[in-house]
Amino acid sequence: MKKLLIILALFPLLSAGAQDTQIALMKYQGGGDWYSDPTALPNLIAYCNENLDMNLKKDYATVEPGSAELFNYPFVHLTGHGNVVFSEQEARNLRKYLQAGGFLHIDDNYGLHKYIRSQMKKVFPDKEFVELPFDHPIYHQKYEFPDGPPKIHKHDGKPPQGFGIIHEGRLVCYYTYETDLGDGWEDPAVHGDPQEKHRKALQMGSNIIQFVFMHR
Repeated sequence: MKKLLIILALFPLLSAGAQDTQIALMKYQGGGDWYSDPTALPNLIAYCNENLDMNLKKDYATVEPGSAELFNYPFVHLTGHGNVVFSEQEARNLRKYLQAGGFLHIDDNYGLHKYIRSQMKKVFPDKEFVELPFDHPIYHQKYEFPDGPPKIHKHDGKPPQGFGIIHEGRLVCYYTYETDLGDGWEDPAVHGDPQEKHRKALQMGSNIIQFVFMHR
């Protein structure tokens, strides 16, 4: 019954589409810079509103994984360079949120990779990240990415990859690695990115947002 009430509480928000909906940035413990890329989400929101005819709130929220407020946001973004730690209570709450219809996008800002996998294992002990095939719908929304996520920053020079956690046939968490979409969403002057990289990053980001709202 408790799980049903959680689903019903979140369902109206999801079924209403993007009208006046707010997305959120996750504030986590462990010392990592969860606050990095301050211009990223505002730019992504503006891009989605302009190019996908959405009506997302211009200001994003900040939410902690253990908070009841988490259930107010259908899309939550997590990024950073360093350590991430979820308490057992936070892991349980995040699991309930994802099972109830929420969506988590994790973007490795370089240095997050070795921490986030163990913490997501706390959230879903029985699940593993799986690399999404290039024909997955997240790569084929308004914008086509036939080769998967775009490469925005060099990092270790590895090819960009997109991993997912699937719950009952639904993608609940999408993890972008060796691409750094968040840096690409930022104002181009921040990292000196060419406009084409900026555009590709925003297009992939808008695909993620569109997927979240269209595949519910």
